[in-house]
Amino acid sequence: MAGGGVKKKSFGPLSRLRGKLHVLWQDKHLVLFRADYTLLVVSVLWLLEIGINLWVIQKVAYTEIDWKAYMDEVEGVINGTYDYTQLKGDTGPLVYPAGFVYIFTALYYITGHGVNIRLGQYIFAVFYLITLLLVFRIYCRTKKVPPYVFFFVCCASYRIHSIFVLRLFNDPVAMMLLFGAVNLFLDGRWTLGCGLYSLAVSVKMNVLLFAPGLLFLLLSEFGVIRTIPKLSLCAGIQLLLGLPFLMENPVGYVSRAFDLGRQFMFKWTVNWRFLPEWLFLSRYFHLLLLAAHLLTLLHYLCQVLVLFTSNFIGMCFSRSLHYQFYVWYFHTLPYLLWSGGVKKLAHLLRVLILGLIELSWNTYPSTNYSSAALHVCHLIILLCLWLAPTPASAPADAQGGASVKDKRQ
Repeated sequence: MAGGGVKKKSFGPLSRLRGKLHVLWQDKHLVLFRADYTLLVVSVLWLLEIGINLWVIQKVAYTEIDWKAYMDEVEGVINGTYDYTQLKGDTGPLVYPAGFVYIFTALYYITGHGVNIRLGQYIFAVFYLITLLLVFRIYCRTKKVPPYVFFFVCCASYRIHSIFVLRLFNDPVAMMLLFGAVNLFLDGRWTLGCGLYSLAVSVKMNVLLFAPGLLFLLLSEFGVIRTIPKLSLCAGIQLLLGLPFLMENPVGYVSRAFDLGRQFMFKWTVNWRFLPEWLFLSRYFHLLLLAAHLLTLLHYLCQVLVLFTSNFIGMCFSRSLHYQFYVWYFHTLPYLLWSGGVKKLAHLLRVLILGLIELSWNTYPSTNYSSAALHVCHLIILLCLWLAPTPASAPADAQGGASVKDKRQ
């Protein structure tokens, strides 16, 4: 009997492993469809992404768009210019908050004053892999999306790889920090999450599109009084980071770093190509979009307004979307599609919508048809979200990173 006991102890873990492998083999045809296997699938895909990024960097030509301008802008700060109205690069004036300056100053020195672009590409490949880890962790926690969809979240998107490792835009840096904040919210670490969220805003203010959803979650969790310190932390970080520039020219810093009225060029628009240029540039059209944005936010606040939904609504009513803006919502699209209230919406149709969105963002220059297709896909997703269960009746999962019911996890 003693020998039998020893045998059980010795072979117990091995038996459990063999049992798990046996179950996995039996369910091999379900691995790509059952959310229970999300961790396994995303782990394999993440490892594949290491090779894919290395291949892209080595085999696909780098395209200069904004990197040199970024380096020129931070070089001005390094040389002692703190007046934001005097900071500019090849593509125009510096229009990003102070966090951008600090992060890209570090990259300026790491890459030999911005000259070693190949090293910059490898750094952005690391940013990409970190972003994927953070995104996959959200999906593993929520288990809403079938694992096969994650192939489209990473390996299949040419545009996203291009934005990260072939263009070196600042948008991926902001989104990496944003997804870090979402993970902290999921863990119930709200103060730290708010701090990281504010850092993301300091890199590029598009992250403010998540703000209505975050405010809703904070009020739901803490109430008005206890939310104030969290908002004060966010504001305090902005003030601290911007202090050198605020002391030099406060109006110049705020008007440049947080320019809500910035005019975009028609030739770069992805979403409004079918409009005449005069209408695209019209301030009345911009005000109409703003009104539609706010009204839609109010409507979805009564349904299921949370982080990813809040950001998505902002994208739908944006005055213009440029190609690098795709990363603002790309990783959240599967979550939104599989969280919608139309349960009978076929998997194939959902994948088709993802494919059409990818095609729209990959059409250069944009056409009337690509812009129209993008709006149709956005409308379908909005309708699905409108039909989604309200927080009171929805299961306790993390809609868009955190829901009211799982906020203490």
